[in-house]
Amino acid sequence: MTTPEAAGAGAGSADAVGRALERAHREHRGRLVAYLASRFRDVTAAEDAVADATRRALEVWPERGVPAEPAAWLLTAARRRLLNRRRHDDVAQAAAPAVRSVAAELAEPASTPGGASASAVPDRRLELLFVCAHPSLDPAVQTPLMLQTVLGLDAARIASAFLISPAALGQRLVRAKAKIRDAGIPFSVPGRAEFPGRLVAVMEAIYAAYGTGWEDVDGIDAKRRGLAEEAIWLARVLVEVLPRAPEPKGLLALMLYCQSRRAARRGAHGAKVPRSEHDPERLGADHQAGTGRLVNAAAPP
Repeated sequence: MTTPEAAGAGAGSADAVGRALERAHREHRGRLVAYLASRFRDVTAAEDAVADATRRALEVWPERGVPAEPAAWLLTAARRRLLNRRRHDDVAQAAAPAVRSVAAELAEPASTPGGASASAVPDRRLELLFVCAHPSLDPAVQTPLMLQTVLGLDAARIASAFLISPAALGQRLVRAKAKIRDAGIPFSVPGRAEFPGRLVAVMEAIYAAYGTGWEDVDGIDAKRRGLAEEAIWLARVLVEVLPRAPEPKGLLALMLYCQSRRAARRGAHGAKVPRSEHDPERLGADHQAGTGRLVNAAAPP
C-alpha cells in the first residue's frame, strides 16, 4: 500500500503547504473527525488523530511535496494513528470489533495516492452535530462543542466569544466528550419521532453561535465577529447534509440576510446606523443573492 509519506512528488514550499493544509482543514476536518469518531466512538481520540496527522503533514509535505489529495492523506495518517493506539491500549479488547474493521479497510488496495479517498468516506457530520446536541449534554456546552468538533475552533477563541475563561470552557468540553464516550451516546441520526426536536436543537446552537458574533455591541471584537462567519459555515454544512430539509435553508437565509447588512450597521466612526439609513453601497450583494436563492429553494412547490 502506498504510505501517506509517499504521496505527492517534489518539495513543497511553506506557502503551498500552508494553503493546502488550511483548505483541507476548512473543507474536510469536520468530515474526518466525524467519520473517525463514529468508527472509534471517541470524539477526543478522533480530534487528536487528525491534529497529529496535521502535524505530521507539516513535517513531511515540505520535503516530499503536497499530495494530490491532502484530505485523503490526512485521513490515512489519522486512521493509522488510531489503529496503533487501539492496538497498544490496555482496553483494546473492548474496541476489538472497530480495530478489526479498520484494519480490514487499511489492508485494501489504495484507491488514491493517499491510501484512501476522502470523497468516498461517508459524511458523518450530521451524526456528529446530533451527538453534540444530545439531550443528556448540558445545553450550555452544545454550541461550543459543535464549533470545536465540526469546525476545529480552539477553546480559547470560543471562550472569548462566549465571555467565559478558556480553562472553564475547556473543562466543560472535556467532560462533554467523556460523557459521549462513556455513556455510549450513539453516532446516528435520530428516528422520526426525535428528529424534529433534535434538529431544532442543532439549529438553535448554530444560531446562538451566530448571535454571539452579531451581538458584539461595540463592534470591535474580531474574534466575536469571526464567530458569525464560522456559524454561517456550520449552517452551510447542515444544508449540505440535509439537502431536502427546508428549515436549515431558512436558517442560513436569515443569517446571510443579517450578514449582508453587517458593514452598513455602523458609520465611519463606529456609531450604529438605523436600518432605514443603511447605505445601499455597503450592503453585501453576495450574501443578499444567497439569501434569495435559499428562500426560493426552501419554499414549498
